[in-house]
Amino acid sequence: MLIAIDIGNTNIVLGCIYGGKVLFSERLSTDHSKTALEYALTFRSVLSLHRIDAKSIDGAILASVVPPVTAVMEEALSKIISCRIFVVGPGLKTGLNIQMDNPAQVGADLIVGAVAGIRDYVCPLILIDMGTATTICVVDKEKRYIGGMILPGLRSSLDSLTSRTSQLPRISLDPPKRLIGKNTIECMKSGILHGNASMLDGMIDRIEDELGMTTTRIATGGLAGVITPLCRHDIILDEELLLKGLHCIYQRNC
Repeated sequence: MLIAIDIGNTNIVLGCIYGGKVLFSERLSTDHSKTALEYALTFRSVLSLHRIDAKSIDGAILASVVPPVTAVMEEALSKIISCRIFVVGPGLKTGLNIQMDNPAQVGADLIVGAVAGIRDYVCPLILIDMGTATTICVVDKEKRYIGGMILPGLRSSLDSLTSRTSQLPRISLDPPKRLIGKNTIECMKSGILHGNASMLDGMIDRIEDELGMTTTRIATGGLAGVITPLCRHDIILDEELLLKGLHCIYQRNC
């Protein structure tokens, strides 16, 4: 059984994979102040919740965009499992052809998502990850990672809006009843949700114009399920994309 962990700026996604199937996926808050022991206890509790014995885990892999947490996470895992821990980065085989000015600068999460996308979907691909930042990655029909875009994340934009405007309240992110808001909260919800959906639709149009062909569009990340239903383009929601990508990379390196 494989334990796979994706460490993001806001959340940590933890899952176990057996026989190519994701048994569970859980989200934890990324906390820079936590010690390795505290993370180890949290991981053990999650495994216990899903009735998985840590002794049954014979593989581990993690991807991280938060370097200060990476070493802490490795130490935490080593407290509950005894197998080798792979970390996505230089020296690990991914099989991904990266057509970037500096391939080493491509985030581990983007690489992992692209690896899973190429395996499971028809290229060319547009891969959208909606977290602290919204990232859009493009894989061409030859299965080459050719680049993408980085935009402010939905929640980051909303936090900036409310912190810099004294009369705008903090709001939940459930969809508004109508596009044209009739009060401040409705107007804010419509702006942040429909605004992000329109942004994705517009970026998809521009990417496909530049490629000269239609694409398969996949979205993942904590907020993707809120935005994709509001988009006019068909976008596949794959909440397990990164865990499946980690599994692919683990298999390639075993």
